[in-house]
Amino acid sequence: MSGNWINQKQGSLYMSSRVEGDSQERAASRSGFSERSGRRIESGTGGPDHRKPRRHRTREDPLVAVWDSELIPMLEKQPGLRAVTLLEYIQHRHPDRFPDSIRRTLERRVKQWRAEQGPEKEIIFRQLHQPGLMGISDFTEPKQSFHITIRGKALAHILFHFRLPFSGWRYVRVIESGESFVALSTSLNDALHRLGGAPQTHRTDSLSAAYKNLNKDEKEDVTKRYQEFCEHYGMKPTRNNRGVSHENGAIESPHGHLKQRIGQELMLRGSSDFDSVESYNCWLDKLVSRLNRRIQDKVNEERKTLIPLPASKGVDYDEIVTRVASTSTIQAKRVTYSVPSRLIGEMVRVHVHEKRLELYLGNQKTLELQRSFASDENHRARRIDFRHVIGSLVKKPQAFRHSVLRDDLLPNDQFHAIWKRVDTELDAHFACKYIVNVLYVAAKGDCVQKLGDWLMEQDKLPPLHQVRQRFFPTPSSNEQISGTQHSVTDYDSLIKGGQS
Repeated sequence: MSGNWINQKQGSLYMSSRVEGDSQERAASRSGFSERSGRRIESGTGGPDHRKPRRHRTREDPLVAVWDSELIPMLEKQPGLRAVTLLEYIQHRHPDRFPDSIRRTLERRVKQWRAEQGPEKEIIFRQLHQPGLMGISDFTEPKQSFHITIRGKALAHILFHFRLPFSGWRYVRVIESGESFVALSTSLNDALHRLGGAPQTHRTDSLSAAYKNLNKDEKEDVTKRYQEFCEHYGMKPTRNNRGVSHENGAIESPHGHLKQRIGQELMLRGSSDFDSVESYNCWLDKLVSRLNRRIQDKVNEERKTLIPLPASKGVDYDEIVTRVASTSTIQAKRVTYSVPSRLIGEMVRVHVHEKRLELYLGNQKTLELQRSFASDENHRARRIDFRHVIGSLVKKPQAFRHSVLRDDLLPNDQFHAIWKRVDTELDAHFACKYIVNVLYVAAKGDCVQKLGDWLMEQDKLPPLHQVRQRFFPTPSSNEQISGTQHSVTDYDSLIKGGQS
């Protein structure tokens, strides 16, 4: 039709029809234009390839008054200025002259200026990875990719991700403690021993997180321990610059692929709820093992170039030296832990591992505790074992009611319900004595669950002597001693025998 441009598709259809043997008239009709246009295409004087580019403006430039004089100097001084910011600026400077409708025009103009005259951009140089040369570690957050719950309760966690860039072999582990040197060293220990060797260099940016809230000396200590850890395995320690994620490009992109795969596998599973953190970690480990099997040939090739492992694992704990307070507690990583009262006043060394604490008195390991974590860096947490303090508390039970540790002394939700019932049904003085003695029996009889279940089944609170008799019986002080009374003549014979 007259006035319409012939596009590339029409031109191709016309020429195809002519090759098939159609006449100019029929080929042009099939293509949607006139026979005359078909003749021009064949003669080389028309068609989509002969359309002349437009060099003139079809309307007046709406920015002509400010582009060269105001906007370009501003962009040259601050290239990061956005088009919408510039629009608001000229609208304020020149009221009623620049409507919002020119925003797209300004955005295109700014984009073109940046491409032609803007500052140079950083170039990414792709790397050629050699087998056995490098291993990379990093932490990543699930964020919006997937959400994990443990028995219905949301699990706050991150993932440790170790990867060999050459083969793509990876190791993934659930971390509850947050980014730290302990989490890094513990996970890297496991990864290298699972792999069966160590690369020549190890790269991470995770120490940036480990430095948070540390002073200069503590930062130097973390750096030294990281270097010593790598040297233990014969690896050269390296770190990428903080905030420059593309320097860890061999793991940043795989982070996204990994989390996407986890999300998909959770959909196939039909649930993101697990019975425990251990079961979630086990499920994750099986998934990663399947991914590693797909690249087994390259992994086998790379394993031949790895450094053999030393006989022992590297040091994977923080050490704290502290004195046990008169409250029979210690402080470690913003968490208060109870310890047996016999340690009050003693100076102890605490090895803070990722999931446990080991207490040393001198060179002797004297106690191991399960580690707890504060919910965030602005809060503290407590992990109190009532067994550690019940011996003292039973002597002064009235201290229970207003104790700072009262709620932590109750071992589970069941005992919280029992205390609420005791405090409601008994007078305040006897209520404290009752619950403390119940806890004492639970500790000495090692029967927390059984005792709690039994008390919850009772219509009325049983007397304390009945609780003791059922769960922690002791010999009665009134028990009669049985024996045979000898006759007096027996003693006479003994006396006579002694005189002869």
